[in-house]
Amino acid sequence: MHFLRLVRYKNLIIIALTMLSMRYLVMRPILLALGMQLQMAGWLFALLVLATVLIAAAGYAINDYFDMRPDAINRPQGQVVGRTVSKRTAIALHSVLSALGVLMGAAVAFKVGRPALTLIFALATGVLWFYSTTYKRQLLVGNIVVALLTAMVPLLPLIFEYPMFQVYWSSVVVYQIKLYPMVYWVAGYAAFAFMLTLAREVIKDMEDFEGDASYGRNTLPVYFNIKVSKVFVGIVLMLTNVLLAVALMWYLRATQPLDIVTLIYSIVLLMMPILALIVLLIVAREKHHYHAASTMCKLIMLQGIAYTLVFCYVVV
Repeated sequence: MHFLRLVRYKNLIIIALTMLSMRYLVMRPILLALGMQLQMAGWLFALLVLATVLIAAAGYAINDYFDMRPDAINRPQGQVVGRTVSKRTAIALHSVLSALGVLMGAAVAFKVGRPALTLIFALATGVLWFYSTTYKRQLLVGNIVVALLTAMVPLLPLIFEYPMFQVYWSSVVVYQIKLYPMVYWVAGYAAFAFMLTLAREVIKDMEDFEGDASYGRNTLPVYFNIKVSKVFVGIVLMLTNVLLAVALMWYLRATQPLDIVTLIYSIVLLMMPILALIVLLIVAREKHHYHAASTMCKLIMLQGIAYTLVFCYVVV
């Protein structure tokens, strides 16, 4: 259980569910509607998911290794490295998981005929290392890096599936089949993940203000103050709601009859909770308030992923 806590097993489950949702609940229904099918074998996609999960787990392990001292202040009860798991074990675990993740990712890249895609996994491993050692100590750099890596998760199924669509290229050209709706939906999820992750990372920095300030980290709350951080997160969340509203109007205008289920779901389970999160941040004063806000942000992200079930139902 200590090792599972170290690699944030709940987050790893969310990563896997996100990739499965993109492939089977977004991409597959759209392709079926166009008379096409997914081309990547199920076992190969499972290897892609496993590679992503392993690299993410390695990132969590090395992050906890370098966060030992701040975590002793920020979350003493939840600290794993240095208490229940030794520093040497954490480093070894990071090395093994990273190597396995890159090797599995390389195998998938070669199998789909795009060896260069191996760079995604190799770069992700390096970025996670430098995030733990350097980026997270720099103003907003670490937050943006995490948000970008999170946004890559829903994109991976599309990136690795696309090269295998070459069997359909002649039909796509002759019959002018439009694949861009699939790209738009997946990219939309990536944008949604980026915005909410960026907001959540700054909220977590507000929660960890005491420990970060003690060790001279230039997070947004430390460099400026909590009030400025709240304004920043509020702007990001409001922009997220605006983009959701625009995407919703664009989608509803293109659907006949009107997709009432999507309209209600988007307003009640996405847009209204984001507004509630903004209010929660405004009144937040204590550490547990920011923890609640961070949890609420993750819940909104999960509700966004859960919408893929509705999408699959509507398209099919």
